[in-house]
Amino acid sequence: MSYLADTAALARKDLLLELRGRETVPAMAAFAVSALVVFRFALPEDQTEAAQGLLWVALLFTALLALTRAFAAERDQGLLDALVLAPCDRSAIWLGKLAATVAFLVLVEAVALPAFSLFFERVDAATVAAVALADVGFCAAGTLLAAMAVGGRARELLLPVLFLPVSLPVLVGGVGATIADDPGRYLAFLALYDAIFAILAWAGFEYVVTE
Repeated sequence: MSYLADTAALARKDLLLELRGRETVPAMAAFAVSALVVFRFALPEDQTEAAQGLLWVALLFTALLALTRAFAAERDQGLLDALVLAPCDRSAIWLGKLAATVAFLVLVEAVALPAFSLFFERVDAATVAAVALADVGFCAAGTLLAAMAVGGRARELLLPVLFLPVSLPVLVGGVGATIADDPGRYLAFLALYDAIFAILAWAGFEYVVTE
């Protein structure tokens, strides 16, 4: 119970900071909607499959924007060491950041997916399930990589270099689940990816933040 309480407290901290500052979620939502508007006017009417692929590109870079800000509050205030030295399991820090970042993505997608339905075509249940699984996959690996990059001088460049290759399987699975007649195997692939990277990131986070 103490572990879950620590995780909830860390996630609550990030959510409260966002509610007070309103920096990350509005920027993510503006980017996602702006990208969909551009795609709407750039693509012909009959290019629905291309639009679905571009939806995932927009979601990928929206997730990257969220991950770039994942440790921003601690970095800007010089509290990274204090966070690591907090009397809790260090994997709880990863889990709290994961929960908060997923929450940010869900809020943005509550705007982006209806906008996609308005501009292109109705979002079906398979796409919603794929987006939910992709959120976990993006954030499971991305939170670990954000912790690795936050201490570097070129962190704004380092995180995309690390994150984009790791996120390609999620992108492939998401696009496949969106356009395939039988999305089940792609959803299973996304679930397997989430499980593998969640376990690796949960187990490895302590070693990353103590280096």
